[in-house]
Amino acid sequence: MRVRPLILTLPALILLASVPVRAQTFPTDDAVVERIWEEGMEQSMTPRLAQVLMDSIGPRLAGSPELAAAQAWLLAMYESWGVPARSEEYGTWYGWRQGTLHVDLVAPRPQTLEAELLAYSAGNDRPVEGDVVVPPAGLTEESAARWLETVAGKYVLTSPPEPMCRAPQELQKYARSETVARLDSLRQALRGDMSGRMRELGRSWRDRERALEDAGAAGIVTSRWSGGWGVNKVFDAGTRQVPAIDISCEDYGMLFRMAEAGQGPRIRVHAVAEDLGEVPQFNVIAELRGTELPEEYIVLSAHLDSWHAGTGATDNGTGTIMMLEAMRILKAAYPSPRRTIVVGHWGAEEMGLIGSRSFVEDHPEIIEGLQVAFNQDNGTWRIERIEGQGFIGAGPHIARWMSLVPREISGHVTLEFPGAQNNRGSDHSSFVCMGAPAFRLQSNYDEYRQYTWHTNRDTYDKIVFDDLKENATLAAMLAYAASEDPERVPGDQALLPVDPRTGEPRPWMRCGTARRSPN
Repeated sequence: MRVRPLILTLPALILLASVPVRAQTFPTDDAVVERIWEEGMEQSMTPRLAQVLMDSIGPRLAGSPELAAAQAWLLAMYESWGVPARSEEYGTWYGWRQGTLHVDLVAPRPQTLEAELLAYSAGNDRPVEGDVVVPPAGLTEESAARWLETVAGKYVLTSPPEPMCRAPQELQKYARSETVARLDSLRQALRGDMSGRMRELGRSWRDRERALEDAGAAGIVTSRWSGGWGVNKVFDAGTRQVPAIDISCEDYGMLFRMAEAGQGPRIRVHAVAEDLGEVPQFNVIAELRGTELPEEYIVLSAHLDSWHAGTGATDNGTGTIMMLEAMRILKAAYPSPRRTIVVGHWGAEEMGLIGSRSFVEDHPEIIEGLQVAFNQDNGTWRIERIEGQGFIGAGPHIARWMSLVPREISGHVTLEFPGAQNNRGSDHSSFVCMGAPAFRLQSNYDEYRQYTWHTNRDTYDKIVFDDLKENATLAAMLAYAASEDPERVPGDQALLPVDPRTGEPRPWMRCGTARRSPN
């Protein structure tokens, strides 16, 4: 039968100016819960751990030396706390070392430009100057071939310019409604125009960039504005022989206008990067072995890898630090769990959930014995929701576990059961598609998507440590409660919400096969 969604809202607590360090409202006299609070809220190591991971190690692109360094650091931290941990190899990926990038406008005037090298892009041996050009309007298959003969030694702009680089919410607040409408219309027109210019160069964006590369272009220039002040989203390159760079909304618009006006823009690019070939890839797994039910498992997880333009602070350094800290807390406060507690630090999530999907393929015993998995993968704000992912029988268990949590933390959290299967692009879905009860510890998304998700501004300074230490404490308490639960969490599956396109309930998500190599 179809189950109607049930929203379980935990008791809210109205706080005054700030949350006190010591809990005022323990709902239980459970000594372990009190020790977890003491360790997590009064002895938190989150700022120190985050500073090393984000500042010293830095971005952790799949296949990069920095990701390998982060994995070695995790192993060292767990060893220092007496927590057994290991690396598990699951495949290979492109090896790539990012160096420095310098991009300068040299004509019609000098200016240093804000830019990022796209992931896995080629570098160049020395600074290379070249004219900046835009594909002309009205290209046909024949004229596109002729135009490609002219791009050798030039930098080609391949993205539409933005009509304005102000954050949309600022326009909504201050601009006239007709101004907002005009800018929206202009933006769509610019995107349509650029799409038309690029269409004849190839079927996909990768095909188009490789066509330009094969024609001898000095480099590919893009701009993927996020909608925030000074923020661009930066992903991977479609080229392997010439630099592919992303330039800020403001500077890219300037180059585009100059090129269109025939003002002869010329830039100099020095991009340092090294192709390392295919390199082995790993997950880092830490474990506290269960004393009574060692073949039943609680999994706490977060992906370790990141994109490379920032330092991966909120995607997913905060998730990494949260689960690392949760295991430190558990080792101190609950070192002999009833069930086995596992922390998974996944590799290559950004490449398609590769690390976590490899793990569930390689560990059927954990899927078979899974009590629950909790994953965290978005931002820095406090946990606000736990979504049921369609597991109809799990709600009462998690509500019971949350009843042990001091209201300073639990009062902010809403349970949504059985819920929809949301956020399929994160690692909890590697478990859900196997029918194993796994849930996302969900923070607020709005600002995260605009300002830090996959952007050049995802850095240490964006972390809210008051929230991060609460989140780590919550994860430790949930792991403790799940470990001690006298019952197994059922894997019963509800009918999912109706798909308006078919009029039928949405199907349960299916598992893809882990992509264990780049080819």
